Amino acid sequence: MGESLVRAPATAGESDKVNVLLVDDQPAQLTCYESILQDLGHNLVRAASGREALEKLMLQDYAVILLDVSMPGIDGFETASLIHEHPRFERTPIIFVSGVNLSELDRLRGYKLGAVDYVHIPLVPEILRGKVAVLVELYCKRRELQSLNRALERANADLAEANAALEAEKTRELEELNRDLKRANTGLEAANSALQAEIAERARIERQLKVADRHKDEFLAMLAHELRNPLAPIRNAVEIMRRKVTADPQLTWAREVIERQTGSLMRLVDDLLDVSRITRGKINLSRESLELGTIVARAVETAQPLFEEKRQQLEVEVPASPVRVQGDLTRLTQVLGNILANAAKYTGAGGRIELSARSAGRSAEIRVRDSGIGIPADQMPKIFDLFTQVQRGNEQAPGGLGIGLALVRRLVELHGGTVAAHSEGPGLGSEFIVRLPCEDSARAPAERAEPPPSPRKSAAGHTHPSRRVLVVDDNRDALESLAALMELAGHAVRAASDGEIALALAASFRPQVVLLDLGLPKLDGYEVARRIRAESWGKTMMLVALTGWGQAEDRRRTHDSGFDSHLVKPLDLEALSELLARLPADLTHS
Repeated sequence: MGESLVRAPATAGESDKVNVLLVDDQPAQLTCYESILQDLGHNLVRAASGREALEKLMLQDYAVILLDVSMPGIDGFETASLIHEHPRFERTPIIFVSGVNLSELDRLRGYKLGAVDYVHIPLVPEILRGKVAVLVELYCKRRELQSLNRALERANADLAEANAALEAEKTRELEELNRDLKRANTGLEAANSALQAEIAERARIERQLKVADRHKDEFLAMLAHELRNPLAPIRNAVEIMRRKVTADPQLTWAREVIERQTGSLMRLVDDLLDVSRITRGKINLSRESLELGTIVARAVETAQPLFEEKRQQLEVEVPASPVRVQGDLTRLTQVLGNILANAAKYTGAGGRIELSARSAGRSAEIRVRDSGIGIPADQMPKIFDLFTQVQRGNEQAPGGLGIGLALVRRLVELHGGTVAAHSEGPGLGSEFIVRLPCEDSARAPAERAEPPPSPRKSAAGHTHPSRRVLVVDDNRDALESLAALMELAGHAVRAASDGEIALALAASFRPQVVLLDLGLPKLDGYEVARRIRAESWGKTMMLVALTGWGQAEDRRRTHDSGFDSHLVKPLDLEALSELLARLPADLTHS
């Protein structure tokens, strides 16, 4: 636990290295930067002045620039201004280095010139190394995304060419068929034969399209799995950082940033999968009688951190008398949560969001009004389309894939409702209106409205008896971070990195709970679970599957293999805590 929070990558190849530009008129200071950053394993390039830095920028690209503020000739601010005036370097991140405390005006000036951060002398090596490492990682991810985009463009071009060739071939065949039909009635048999061939061809193409569609769905599932695997140790590490009290506000800020962005990634993965499932008709709604106030309360609870982060004011108005609808609570909460998140994203810091819910004849109506950037009239018709983002002039709105509102429309339509958007124009805010069919009052259950849910207590706040826990995962970071979390919670923990070690430890340690990854070397998680259940001492162990796969078929398979529960990575610590709480306090194994 005493290791540095930032580690150098393990012997990266030359192709993995990026360039980092160090700009300072003091040679000793440049040497200091190099000694701090050399463990990151990247190319560190020196420049002794702003002019020399500009010359080196023209020769090659840099992932990040470490720039001294006070330099003779062209100072750091002027150098930054010249760098970001060039279109090629306008997005190159700059970290200013200052030996004196800068005024707020100087800091503001630096941020307007494109600075992403400041560090002060004397330098704290871990902080500087961490800031540079994060920016280098962002640069590498952006470069990878550009490469993927180019590959996608090539693939689209190939697909367009193939479609054109296919259409040309089909046209040629149809023309030949028409000529055969015109020759004589004796050609009817030949024409029929050609028609059968065409039908067969169409069937073949349809089968190919179905295969391609299945491959797309499999790719999305694989993508979610691969994204969830690295997110699991990141979330575990953040939870460990949360439980370790620190007086350093920058470390607290960094932890909160990682936590928020990890949550954003998870929501993005889930939204992508939901859109795919709806498109294929694979979403099943669990309909029940719901009170409108309950839906509003749950959605506000999920979106509250977004409003607090931007210091936005949220006003909520719900009807005094219960208004009930038939629907899926989880999905309707997701609908309203996405609209609230959209309002927070497109409204500036300190802005205002109003949420009102009411009965409108035979419909339940929810309105969300914000004071944000508004929606131009020419973009209103496509606001609920996939991958649509609002633009104002040449200014791009806050980032995202543009799938949240598309998911809202499809889920609302599955509930038999409608959703609409209104805006007076750019800078005048927006309003989203969801209408759902009211439940027939004659058939509505004569029960009291559900009270709004109380906030969930964090997993760190639970106090449960100490358990014997075996953690099994072939991902070292995931294994070590989850084991550390369990130890911090007061449990006795053993860890295994493959199926054979897991079986041996299960036999000797006799854990009460086994947190078991499925994709293990030697013996996979399914086989480990079956073998544990085959032993007399393994009958009552709680077996929990940890995996990036969360489809119904995946859950059925783990259940058939003997697992008690199926948790999708990254692990929901609240769900795990609830599982541990269900264990009898006197549970033991011989």
